[in-house]
Amino acid sequence: MSNREEAEIQLSELDLLSSMFPYEEEFVVTDQLAVAELKHYAENESAEMPSSKVQFVLNVKPEVTNASMVEFSMACALPFKYPTVLPEITVRSSALSRSQQIHLNSDLKTYLMQNCSGEPCMLSAREWVKDHAAAYIGKERLFSSVTTPNAMQSEDNTFTRLWIYSHHIYNKQKRKNIIDWAKELALSGFCMPGKPGVVCVEGLQSSCEEFWSRVRRLTWKRILIRHREDVSLEGGGHAEIQKQRKFSTLEEKCFDAHGARGNHMDLGQLYHFLEEKGCADIFQMYFGVEGH
Repeated sequence: MSNREEAEIQLSELDLLSSMFPYEEEFVVTDQLAVAELKHYAENESAEMPSSKVQFVLNVKPEVTNASMVEFSMACALPFKYPTVLPEITVRSSALSRSQQIHLNSDLKTYLMQNCSGEPCMLSAREWVKDHAAAYIGKERLFSSVTTPNAMQSEDNTFTRLWIYSHHIYNKQKRKNIIDWAKELALSGFCMPGKPGVVCVEGLQSSCEEFWSRVRRLTWKRILIRHREDVSLEGGGHAEIQKQRKFSTLEEKCFDAHGARGNHMDLGQLYHFLEEKGCADIFQMYFGVEGH
């Protein structure tokens, strides 16, 4: 299957999901820019491959009497080669403990590997979650002490770096939250307030996803993950994590703020800052032009 055929299948599946689940509380695309890039790529033979994966959230309420108040959230990302390769899906719920969530996601992945390889499978995945997810609530004691640490270890063996874009970051409480949450979750990176707003966080995958889950719940005009990097940690451990970091802590960075409200940053200085950190290629992903 060619790359463009895969792109067309992804777009068809997104259209299907939009028609079946028209309300935001059921289905929401979290990165519209990625969808626009995918459409442009599918429709233009000379277009380059998109720079970002399509990401969206499917919310599921299982049809179980004693779980009527429980909702499961499926955070989904479609790799460029989907459906030739499986989608990236993480199921979460406030009713699940960490080990329950890990086991649910592991079983979902096994189901997809056995039943859906090479075919569009988002509806199948949603149906599986709808039918099975509620059963994981209360299963805590059934999970053996041998498998749980192994499952947790697999999630914590990935180092992640998220590049987050916001229309603007002005609010002082939001800025404080970003710094405080990063510190709490042992994440490093930086936050550039103003218009536009840029946030980079890096650390264990589970911590980055928790950070994003908290940040996106705040009220924003627009916020999305513009780019994501995942690296497998060879042996895990503190030393390996530190080796992957490009930033020592998470701090707020201001670059000669100007404009009527003093809220526009000097993007040339941002580029040089990214260049110093070995991240210069990110500039074009954010702003569509090469830095200088």
